[in-house]
This record gives sequence, C-alpha cells and structure tokens, in this order.
Amino acid sequence: MSASAPVRADGRVTAARCPPGQPPRRGRSLAGGVLLLVGTLLLPLSLTAVWARAELTDTDSYVAAVAPLAGNRAVQNAIVDDVTNGVMPHVRLDGLLKVVPRAERPALRRKFTRGIREFVDKQVRQVVTGRTFPSVWTGVHRTAHQALDGTLATSVDSPVTLDLTPVVERVKHQLSGNGLGIDIARRMPRTGASIVLLRSPDVPRFRAGFQVARTGALVLPPAAALCLLAGLLLARRRRRALICAAGGCTVACALLAAALALVRTRVLDALPASVSRPAADAYADALTDPLRTGVWCAIGGGALVFAIAAAGPLTTRVLRSPA
Repeated sequence: MSASAPVRADGRVTAARCPPGQPPRRGRSLAGGVLLLVGTLLLPLSLTAVWARAELTDTDSYVAAVAPLAGNRAVQNAIVDDVTNGVMPHVRLDGLLKVVPRAERPALRRKFTRGIREFVDKQVRQVVTGRTFPSVWTGVHRTAHQALDGTLATSVDSPVTLDLTPVVERVKHQLSGNGLGIDIARRMPRTGASIVLLRSPDVPRFRAGFQVARTGALVLPPAAALCLLAGLLLARRRRRALICAAGGCTVACALLAAALALVRTRVLDALPASVSRPAADAYADALTDPLRTGVWCAIGGGALVFAIAAAGPLTTRVLRSPA
C-alpha cells in the first residue's frame, strides 16, 4: 500500500488526486522544459539582433567602431592604391613623348608612368598617414552612415556610397605643392572617388532585413529572459534546470561564434579580387567586434553559472563535513 495514498474512515484506500487549481507536475515540468529550450534558442538571436540594430541605427557607434581603422596599415594601403589608381588616368604624357622617336616611346612611357605613379603614391601616403586624416576618415564614414539611415527610413532605392572626395581634395592640395604635381592636380576632376557600399537592387532586401533586426532587438531579449525565468520557476528540480539552461545557453552561443567565423570567411572569399583582403579583414573585425565580445561574455557567463550550479552539492558537502 502506498504510504502517500489517503485512507478513508472505513479503511478503504482512495486514489491520490492533485490539489484543485494546480496543474499536474508532469505537465508543469514539460512546460518549464519547453520554455527553457525556447529561451536558450532566443539568446543568440537576441545578441545578433541587438548588434545589427546598433550598427545600422547608431551613427556614433558605427563611427566609433571604424575610427581606429584610420591608423590600420592594411586600410591605409588600400586607400593609397584606390586613390592612386583614380589619379593616374589623368596623367598625360603625350606632350613629353612627342620629341622622342616613335620606337622608343613605349619603353619610355612605361618608365615615366612608373616614376609618376611612385610620386603620386608617395603624396597620397603622406595624406593618409598625416595627423589630420583621422578626422577626415570619421567625417567620410559619418556621412555614409547618415546616408544609409536615410535610405533605410524611406522607400527610395538609392545606392549608398562611401564618398572619398575629402580625401581626394587633400591629395590635390598635396600635389599642388610640388612642381610635378601641379599639372596632375589641375587635370583631376572636381568630383572625388567613391566606393559603392550598397547597390540599388540590394536596397529593398537590406531594408527588409533591417526591419527584422530592429523589431527583433526590441522583442527577442525580453522574450528570452522571460522564457528562461519562467522555465526555471516551473521546473520541479530547479538546480538541475539551471544546469541545463546554463549549459544550453553556453552551447548556443558557442555555435553562434562558430557561425560568425564561417559567415565571415565566406563573405570575404566572395569579394572581388580588386578589394584588398587585409583591409576587408580589418573592416570585418572592427564591425563585428561588439557582437563577438557579447557572444564570448555570454559563453563565459553561462559556463560560470553551469560550474557553480553543478558544484553546488559538492561544495555544500565539503562545507558541512567535519574538519
């Protein structure tokens, strides 16, 4: 006979019943487990949504992320190459080669072109490595991010570009201070170079992703926290539930870190050959650094909670044992 079964006055045993108003324990535990699983899955999505929303809507945050790149050697080299490639088509050697025999012109043209390119490269590098370049760099990116915000906030599918006109203007000023560079600076067009960040056909898809990220950043974090808290409250064995939740969150964030590394590699591999890979690596690291920091903090926090919860009984026994 079960010791917990109630006995009536006549000696007959009645079946045990759940107290009125309380759900069965099995159903409560199942609901708690489902909530913990949902909260665990929502955690990495929450981190990604919050990061995407901050990068796309907060201009100051974006500028602060890319500002250190002004002193990055790979980025500087990429800018020097891009600006120099934009200047060289405006160099004209026909007047100098008229007095040279026709048979000698190709070799002499290559020699002159190489020398002028080295000269222009040196002038551009002086601008890019100068003391005033960081302010120009942040101004260029602030303008580009504000243009991105305007594009996402409207229904106009205009492309988003990184306008390098301030950099080109500094280069023209640098060239005009040298005898050889005066003619080159005079021939350069008034409009500066630009880099297309977002093409017009890609704007609608990017805008849809932005709307999802903005909504997710507001909804997912509180939903994940509520699911985890409710799951722990409904669990019959809360220490065990805490161990499972902490371990699940740690694994989920570790998978997110692995997915970020995989996506980063594939995106960079898909870039055209004209894009500097070291500069693209630096950009990717700068933009995703807040997300990677948040992911590793979540992994560390989850592992710490898991270790403390798992070692709870052992710690209690050690403290209670006589010396």
